[in-house]
Amino acid sequence: MTGLAQQPDLQPSAAFSNPPKIDLDWNAIAADLNATGQATIGPVLSAEECGSLVEAYDQQALFRSRVVMARHGFGRGEYQYFNYPLPDLIATLRHAFYPHLAAIANQWLEMTGREGAYPLDHADYLRQCHEAGQCLPTPLILKYQAGDYNCLHQDIYGEHLFPLQIAILLSDPARDFSGGEFVLTEQRPRMQSRAEVVALARGQAVIFPVNERPVRGTRGIYRVRMRHGVSRVRSGQRHVLGLIFHDAR
Repeated sequence: MTGLAQQPDLQPSAAFSNPPKIDLDWNAIAADLNATGQATIGPVLSAEECGSLVEAYDQQALFRSRVVMARHGFGRGEYQYFNYPLPDLIATLRHAFYPHLAAIANQWLEMTGREGAYPLDHADYLRQCHEAGQCLPTPLILKYQAGDYNCLHQDIYGEHLFPLQIAILLSDPARDFSGGEFVLTEQRPRMQSRAEVVALARGQAVIFPVNERPVRGTRGIYRVRMRHGVSRVRSGQRHVLGLIFHDAR
């Protein structure tokens, strides 16, 4: 991997000593997001980096909370939110992706005629979140076993909501699990919903909207509501890293 150097998080950590470098075609990514509501990229993590994150799931000191989905009607499976200070690998990914995604998010604001702009530095955006009381980190690892699934949902945690997020598959679908495809639905006004199924390889990522996205129609720009989830895992065990760029209350 080549490209971006590490930027400091608000509270950096030295848990990982070899942060990734990312070199992507952001014009193509923006075009895919505008065309289909998702962009598949990568691999952005090596097999070794994926394995390190899977192993990190059992290191309880790295996480602030654990959620068992069935207890809340979210589906089946579980996930854990990282605590600050984030591991270097997570902090670097978050900061490396954010400026490019913020540029796309600002284009979407302009397309829909909304005022304001997202700062191009993630630390500046996090300060806005923290000033509004959203101080809890939102990067997470999700763990699914046979029979587990994730209901369609949105990751909204407060007033500040960054419109794009990333999921990176940490397990190998050729060896570790079957089923468990990423599912994205688009609720179009006065039309039936459209579904997009994304099959990822280990280390690959999908970029997708948190809440809604602009679509150019015959009468101009309109907004469609998006939800995402995971289909039933048929066998094995599936881990995925979620990168959400706004913090939570």
